[in-house]
Amino acid sequence: MSRVRFLIGTVIVAAVFTIVLSGQQKRERGGQEEFGPYNVVENWQKPLKEATPGEFNGLTWGSQGAVFAESADRIWVAQRGMRELPAGSKPWIFGGATEPPIAGTAMHRPIHVIHVLNRNGDVIQAWRHNDQHFAHKGGRGPHKIKISPYDKEKHVWVIDDNLHVIYKFTYDGKLVMTLGTVGVPGRSGNNFNRPTDIAWLPDGTFFISDGYVGTRVAKFDPNGKFIKDWGQPTKDPNNPQPNEWRTVHSIAISKDRRIFVSDRNNNRFQVFDEEGKFLDMFPSGTTNSTVYYHLISDDQFIWAGDGGTNRIIKWDLNGNYVYGWGGTGNGPGQFDGPHQLTVDNEGNLYVAEVFNGRIQKFTPKPGADPTKVVRAEARPGW
Repeated sequence: MSRVRFLIGTVIVAAVFTIVLSGQQKRERGGQEEFGPYNVVENWQKPLKEATPGEFNGLTWGSQGAVFAESADRIWVAQRGMRELPAGSKPWIFGGATEPPIAGTAMHRPIHVIHVLNRNGDVIQAWRHNDQHFAHKGGRGPHKIKISPYDKEKHVWVIDDNLHVIYKFTYDGKLVMTLGTVGVPGRSGNNFNRPTDIAWLPDGTFFISDGYVGTRVAKFDPNGKFIKDWGQPTKDPNNPQPNEWRTVHSIAISKDRRIFVSDRNNNRFQVFDEEGKFLDMFPSGTTNSTVYYHLISDDQFIWAGDGGTNRIIKWDLNGNYVYGWGGTGNGPGQFDGPHQLTVDNEGNLYVAEVFNGRIQKFTPKPGADPTKVVRAEARPGW
C-alpha cells in the first residue's frame, strides 16, 4: 500500500512540476507593461473635413481638451480650435510631434471646435455653426465635453473655462442653456471663474467644479437654478485643510451619491456628500501627481488621467491605489497632458491630450486582465 501511495505521489508531483514549468515557459521575458492591457491604434484620428477645398491647408488639430465616447461609433471631441503648422511640416501631424512642438493649450483659430468621430477616427458630424460660441476674446476653447448618463435626450454639455461658461446643447447642436456670463469671471451663484467639469445625480441635479480660480463646488437643480456652493482657497499650501482648494479640476459621483473631486494642485481628492458635507480625502500620489480628469466606472473604481506623471491610474473608492500605467512622450501610447478619458460600449479607451494635441484610441488586448481595463461609467438613463 505504501509503495502505491509513493508512486501516486510521485506522479502528482511530476504533473504539477510540468504544469508550472509550462506556465513559466509561456510567460513573457523582460520588458514592462508599457501600455497596460491595451494595444494602441496608431494614427486613429483622421483629418478634419473641409467645408471648401484647401480650407485647412497649413493647419492641424489644436489642443485636445475633451473627448466623450457615446458609443464605439460616436466619439464626441471638443478641441481648442486649430493650429498653424511650422513651415515644412507634413500635413495633419499632431502638435506634440512638430518641430518645434506647437500644441500648447491656447487656441489659435476657433474653428472646427466640436465634432464626432466614428470607430475609424473619421469625422461623421461637425458643429461648425457653434464655433461662434468659442470665438470670444480671451477664450481658448473647451475644457470638457459630456453627456449626462441619466439623460434620454442626450444633451451635450461643454465647459469653457477661460470664457467662464457652461453650454448645454441639444443632441443636434442647438444651444438651449448658458450658465455664466461669457468672458466675465465671478464666484457666486451662476457666475464662474474658470469652471472645469460637471457631474449629475439621477434626477438631473448637477454639480460644477469651479475651478482654476473659483475654488468651489457649485450645486444646481435640473433646470440650472443655483442651490448652494462650498469651498475656499487654500490658506497654507504646505498644510491644506478639508474644503480648501488649489484648482478644482474634475468631479465624479459614485452610486452611493458621494462626490469625488480632484483638488489638482493640492495633489489629492476630496469627498463630500451631496449637500457639501466633507467626508474624506486622500492623496493622488507623488508630489508631482496632478489629476486632470477622473471618472468612476460602473464597477465603482476611480480611473484618472494624471497630468503630472502622464499615467492612467486606478484607485478604489476608499483611496487605495490599485494599478497604473503610462509614461511621458509623444510616441504611440505615451502621453503629454491626459486631460479627459472615456470608454465606449465595446471597452475601447480614448484619451484627449492637451499638450500633444491628439486623441488616442486603445483597444483591450485579447485575454487582458479585466481588473486592469478601464470600464465605462454606468449609463442607466440611456
